[in-house]
Amino acid sequence: MPQSDWYTDTDPQALEVFLECQRRMTASEKVQGMLDLTRMVFETAEAEVRRQHPGIDEREAFLRTAARHLDRETMMRVYGWDPESADAGATSGKRCVH
Repeated sequence: MPQSDWYTDTDPQALEVFLECQRRMTASEKVQGMLDLTRMVFETAEAEVRRQHPGIDEREAFLRTAARHLDRETMMRVYGWDPESADAGATSGKRCVH
């Protein structure tokens, strides 16, 4: 098996079991696994946003979480929400002016 840094701390037998499981997965199962991991990352980020900003509503939690993954211009164009204004203490969910 070729060497790679990402598994150097993994027991070779455990790695082989893991790789065999990956080989046996259908494409659909692999995609579902990726979607599940993506959802977990978003939910983890949202939990941190809620910890940092207690009392925010669902919309603001979503917007602040999305702003961790999207650039400011995209946030303003798609959601009409300026993360910089929100972080500066603007009213929760304030819409930006285009």
